[in-house]
Amino acid sequence: MVPALAPAALLGLIIGSFLNVVSWRLPRRESLVRPRSKCPGCDTPVRPYDNIPVISWLLLRGRCRGCAERISARYPIVEAITAALYVLVVAVKGDDTLQLVLGLVLVTFLVPIAVIDLDHKIIPNRLTGPAAILAVALGAVLEPSHLPEQLAAGAGALLFFYLPALIHNKGMGMGDVKLAGVLGLYLGRLVVPALFIALILGVVVGAAIVASKGVSEGRRAKVPFGPFMAAGALIALFAGDAIVNGYLDRF
Repeated sequence: MVPALAPAALLGLIIGSFLNVVSWRLPRRESLVRPRSKCPGCDTPVRPYDNIPVISWLLLRGRCRGCAERISARYPIVEAITAALYVLVVAVKGDDTLQLVLGLVLVTFLVPIAVIDLDHKIIPNRLTGPAAILAVALGAVLEPSHLPEQLAAGAGALLFFYLPALIHNKGMGMGDVKLAGVLGLYLGRLVVPALFIALILGVVVGAAIVASKGVSEGRRAKVPFGPFMAAGALIALFAGDAIVNGYLDRF
C-alpha cells in the first residue's frame, strides 16, 4: 500500500492544478482547455516551468515572474489538499476497487464544487450532472450488485433535501439538492452520516455568524452550503463506517 501513496500524491497535485482551472473558468463559461493559463496582472502566459504544482508558487514566492503581481495562495492550497485527499482515499479504500475509484472521482468533483460555491454561491450542473452519470456508470461496470444501493441512496438523499426546498424556497438551493443526490450515488448508505455532519457544521457556523454579527444581520448573511456538504461527504468517506458502527453499537 505504501508504494502506491507517492503516485497518488503526484496524481493529486496534477489533478489539483487542473481543478484550479476548472474552479476559475467553469463559472465564467470559459474553455477549460484554451487558452493557456496566464497572469491576471500582465496577461503573460504561464511558462511550463512556472506551472509545477505547489513548487512553482513557493519558488516564485507567490508572485508572477514577469510583473510581480501577487498570485493567490489558493492555488497551491487546492493542489495540496487534492493531493492529500488522493493519498487518504488510496490509504483507506485501496483494498476495494469500486470504493477506491468512486472515492477518487468524488474528491475530484468535490474540490471545484466547494471552491465555486464559496466564490459564486452556485453549484454548476456541469459538475453535478457528469458526476452523477459517472457514479452510475462506474457502479454498473465495476460492481453491479452495489448499484441498487447507490441508486436508492442517491434518490433518498435528493428527496430529503428536495422536499424542504419546495416548502421554503429561500432555504436549500437546487444546487445543494442535486449535490445531495450525487453524494448518495458515491457514498451509498454512508450518505446519511455525510448529510447529518453537513447539517451540524452548517448550524455551528451559522450560530457563530449570528453571535459575531447579531441576530438581524447574521440571519441575512448568505452562507453557501456546498462546502459543508463536501466536508460531510469527506468525513463519511474516510470514517463513515466507524461512525455508523459506533452509533449502532451504542444504541
